[in-house]
Amino acid sequence: MTLKNCGKCGRMFAADDHQKFCSNCVENDDELFKIVREYVYDNPSATVQDTAEATEVSEEKILKFLRQGKLQLRGDGVGLDCERCGKSIPSGRFCDNCAHEMAQGFKKATGQDRPAPGPAPKAKPADSRGMFIKK
Repeated sequence: MTLKNCGKCGRMFAADDHQKFCSNCVENDDELFKIVREYVYDNPSATVQDTAEATEVSEEKILKFLRQGKLQLRGDGVGLDCERCGKSIPSGRFCDNCAHEMAQGFKKATGQDRPAPGPAPKAKPADSRGMFIKK
């Protein structure tokens, strides 16, 4: 663990390599998320702007929850576009088509798209002297 400054409030805290925020800021974000989630659950057709006004959580924060895939709003005009093709999406960073294409590309790049090796080829039969017979 190392000492870092919180990316939000600037307070010092003991952190693992991947932590960017102190526990107070993380808890605060979790509370804001719960408020937004409950509102969206009760108002499934709410827009980002409606949700922000009703919950007093910033549109930026709500869009962050959507980008992280923690939250999904129904209907058009959510305000998120696929980062690859620009198509409107309800949640996350990429549309289903682009996510699938990228996954296939990653598999190909890492060699995971190759078929599994089959059984070893059978040896040709040998004659009584141990010589292989040509067919």
